[in-house]
Amino acid sequence: MTSYEPDPRRWRAFSVSLVAGFMSLLDVSIVSVALPSLQHGLGTSAAGAQWVVSGYALAFGLALVPAGRLGDALGRRTVFLVAMSGFVLFSALAGLAPTAGVLIAARLAQGVAAGALAPQNSALIQQLFRGAERGRAFGWFGATVGISTAVGPVVGGVILAVAGEDDGWRWVFYVNVPIGLAALVLAARLLPRAADVRRRDHLDLVGAALLGSGVLAVMLPLVLAESGGLSSLWWLFLLGAVVLVGFVRWERRERARGRSPLLDIGLFTTTPGYGTGALLGLVYFIGFSGIWLVFAVYFQSALEYSPLESGLAVTPFAVGSAVSALIGGRLVETWGRRLTVTGLGMVVAGLALTAFLLWLTDGYGAGVAVALFVAGVGGGWVISPNTTLTLRHVPVAMAGAAGGALQTGQRIGSAVGTAALAGLYHAVLTGAQARVAVGVAVGTAAVAVTAALVVGIVELRARPTCPRAREAGVSVSGDA
Repeated sequence: MTSYEPDPRRWRAFSVSLVAGFMSLLDVSIVSVALPSLQHGLGTSAAGAQWVVSGYALAFGLALVPAGRLGDALGRRTVFLVAMSGFVLFSALAGLAPTAGVLIAARLAQGVAAGALAPQNSALIQQLFRGAERGRAFGWFGATVGISTAVGPVVGGVILAVAGEDDGWRWVFYVNVPIGLAALVLAARLLPRAADVRRRDHLDLVGAALLGSGVLAVMLPLVLAESGGLSSLWWLFLLGAVVLVGFVRWERRERARGRSPLLDIGLFTTTPGYGTGALLGLVYFIGFSGIWLVFAVYFQSALEYSPLESGLAVTPFAVGSAVSALIGGRLVETWGRRLTVTGLGMVVAGLALTAFLLWLTDGYGAGVAVALFVAGVGGGWVISPNTTLTLRHVPVAMAGAAGGALQTGQRIGSAVGTAALAGLYHAVLTGAQARVAVGVAVGTAAVAVTAALVVGIVELRARPTCPRAREAGVSVSGDA
């Protein structure tokens, strides 16, 4: 195990990751709120406007693992600076877009840039921090996720109210430019240079093509679900499964040849906690991500809330998640997997109570806000601690690809949950009241999170010892 010398600028460098994470996540929630304005301003169809969100999510998911591998091979600072520059440029282009076609193209490019940023963030945390500091860093990152989720719809609503319906959506994209430029300056000054990571000459282009094709085949029907993608493109699931099996075989072959694969498949089978943590994240995101579109549709269509009011309605979840993520970053070293199991239990309880109250009361009251807050507190003890525990034993030299694979699973889970729960809501709505539809959809999300809870309990029973006690007796390859 190589010696670890703490970088004296590590916390300042980490601030750049927080800015990048905040910006890319804020962009998703702000744009979702601005879709009606965008549709009105450009005179495009609902399907065209939906591609502004779906295209971003699709490109984001495709870029994660290849960009993570590039960061491992070429230097995370280099990839971060290129990706951040692209994100700023394409945000400006999206704001200036004269037609829906140009806007969609800019959003696809922006999604690739955001997907390239994401694995560098988690890899830099792996590279810069060890032990308890790493847990706290992931805790801060989790709080940033919660805050961006909370303020995104609110900021979007304020921008639209100030700038007007026709051009307000343009300022939703322009807001990224000053934030991104500030992050770019900070990154150039503070991030460690390529000498701090190992270089590899071999880039697995065949593996990247196979993985990209497989993920595209799986995600495309899901992101196009609202426009009939599931019924017309279902066969892509089968094609995607075949391609992904081919990807696994190719990666094993590359490893056997002594080359560096795009993604070492052995991470899932031989690295303690990685496979289980990746599965937990995928299943959790099915329930966690799927509820937001359901809430937006229910609050704005059934309860006739404005976009700003709709954003404020889900703020208790995001605030609870932001606060508990900071606490969880300190607890993960002593609680270990027990922390995520506790958090998942709270999410299940909070969502189940939310579903019951929405179905029972036909409106939004204090009880719903409290239930969402409880679910949010639990959520803060799931995502960041699970990332910490999942990547704990991953060698730093593979942190980018491993973090990218973890987030790819989360993106697929998010796409599955969004398509399934929104589809379920509309299916129930055709024969019942909106309160019944939202109750069924959110209750189903609670069932999905229960499945993640079962995965967490299995992992806890397999490795009951807390991380700090375990590290006292054995070395950790993730710190190598």
